[in-house]
Formats: sequence, structure tokens, C-alpha cells
Amino acid sequence: MTGNIYQSLGLKRVINACGKMTILGVSSVPASVMAAVAQAAGSFVEIDALVDCVGERVSQYTGAQDSYVTSCATAGIAIAVAAAVSRGEPDRVAQLPDSSGMANQIVMLRGHNVDYGAPVTSAIRLGGGRVVEVGQSNLAYRWQLEKAINEQTAGLFFVKSHHAVQKGMLMLDTFVAVARSHRLPLIVDAAAEEDLRCYVAAGADMVIYSGAKAFNAPTSGFVSGGKHWIAWCKAQHNGIARAMKIGKENMVGLVKALELYQQEQPASAEALRPAVAAINALSGFTADIEQDEAGRAIWRIRIATDAARLGLSAREVVDLLHEGEMAIYPRCYQLHQGVFSLDPRTLAAEELNIIIDRLAEIAEKQGGAYATY
Repeated sequence: MTGNIYQSLGLKRVINACGKMTILGVSSVPASVMAAVAQAAGSFVEIDALVDCVGERVSQYTGAQDSYVTSCATAGIAIAVAAAVSRGEPDRVAQLPDSSGMANQIVMLRGHNVDYGAPVTSAIRLGGGRVVEVGQSNLAYRWQLEKAINEQTAGLFFVKSHHAVQKGMLMLDTFVAVARSHRLPLIVDAAAEEDLRCYVAAGADMVIYSGAKAFNAPTSGFVSGGKHWIAWCKAQHNGIARAMKIGKENMVGLVKALELYQQEQPASAEALRPAVAAINALSGFTADIEQDEAGRAIWRIRIATDAARLGLSAREVVDLLHEGEMAIYPRCYQLHQGVFSLDPRTLAAEELNIIIDRLAEIAEKQGGAYATY
């Protein structure tokens, strides 16, 4: 078993088949990106000039007028909300997150009130926003969105995520139309999204991305959008954003990662078929290919367990994958249905074969005494 820096600290090896998840370290950063990080860390620079320069570079990829780099996507949400509430006024910036006396209501769909490890509403409140939910958990209408807007409304908030309810929700174009008709900013949380341009092109005023998720950058995030909105995001550096600042080295790493990302070819479903066939040959497991829950061009291997034949539930299989010196983490959002998935984006070349071998071992034992790595 090949070790890495974490094994030298006494930690177990992790095979991440779950996806770009914060709890597993988000993503694997390419060596060329880390080389740029190391170079940047060894020199001094005027930070304000670097922030502006990085914003310009990021905007070349998003098509926005400007961008502001942050420590992470959650910070981006808080900063974008603060921009909507304070409008960049220095006294208001200094007062946040106390938004007393300001228009501070942020309107969002109830089905978009998600928890991604922390409630999205926590980030909104950090920016001084007061959440106003619209609709029910599984259904919302435009008239409900319109009726929620009043003189205390600071902006609209739209979440694009696999965590959010996918059916019965208002679409982005409705939010754009309503925001424009009321002359309010539309903030889009696109933290894990891979399309850098579509939300800006659709008319969102501030779009938040995680640099460390889809783009394999070091810990970072950014807000991309209209010039005056981004200027008001930058103004938060004298307020709440001071606690959310990003170092010079990770700014440079983000730029390099985005450069590499533009050169990448998306993985195809066809590349997964040999692995699917190998899993289907195992007793107690049935595999096929599924698309991402939120409709992104991401393809995964979906594995159903036959509890009667295997003598184990899907949850028990996953528990076994977690055990031992080498922990394998599949995607577990459908465990209650006897299903888990493998996300190939976070797997090294040989790791998918290691997972298949481990599943073969479990199938052969059929609920007996299991060997561990």
C-alpha cells in the first residue's frame, strides 16, 4: 500500500469515491497548481493589486464584469449578502453583521434552504441577511416570490445544488425576471457547479463558486458578477470579510487551477462501462451508470445491493468499506434505498480497481468474517 503525507501523521489512507466533499478534503490539487502556490508563497506582493488582478483573470473564465476571490464558497455567500445589504456604504460595512436599520431581507425558496455541512442560512446571517422563505418544501409559485418582496428586501437568493429540492421549484429564469422587475440583486449559490458562465449569462448579479470543488484549486472561492456589486463585495474587506480573507498563494493557485480546468475534457459515461461490468459479475451487487442528481454532466456508478443474497444491507456494506487501514468512501445519499454510488472524479487511476476488489471480497465472504486492508 502506497503511503502519503497523512499516513506519516498516523492517519489512514482514504479512497474518495464520494465526490468533492469538504469532509474528505474536497479535491486533489494538481502538482502544477501546487508549484504555483509554492512560488507565490515565497514572494511579497501588494495584496489589493493582487485581488484586483485575480478578479480580472477569474472574470475571463466567467464572462462577468468583475470577480472577488474569497476563502471559500461559504464566505462568498456571506460577502455577497453583505454587499446586497450594505451597498458598500462604509458605516454599514462596519456595522455588519448587525443590519439593524437596513433593508436586510433575503428571499429564497424553502426547498433551497439546505445544509451542506452547515446551514446555508448561517452564511446569509453572517452577511447581515434575514432569511425569508417562499413556497413549500416541494412546490413554489412565482406569485409567492413576488408577494414576499417589500421595502425591507435586500436581494433574492437562488441555490443550484444537488442538496436542494429539484422538483416543484421555480427556475433561475423566473428569479432573474423577478429580481430585474423589482431592481433587486440576484445572488446564486453555485458552489460545486462546473459551468463557469451560465449563471452570469442568465442574468445573476453575484454568483458564488468554490475554487476547491469543481476546479481542483487550493482552498478558495470567488464571487463573480456585475462591476458595482463586486466593488461592494470588496468593500466588505473592511468589515466581515476580514475574517474570511484568502492568502496570496491560494489566489495564485486558483488562477492556475482555472487555467487547467479550461483545458480539461469532461469524463464520459462510456469510460465507466468496464467497471460496471466487473461489479455486475459479483454476487449480490448490481451496477449501472447514473447522471448527477442536479442534472450536471457528471456520471457515476450506481450500485444496488441484494440484501437477501449478500446477507448484508447497503449500509452494512458501506460500514465495511470504511473499516481497516484503507477507508473507502462511496456516495451514500440513497443508502435508505439499498443503493450507493462511486464518483470517478476523485479517484486515482488504480483506485477504482481497488474498490472492485474490495466489493469482490465482501461478495465472496457473504456476511462472514471479513478481512481488512
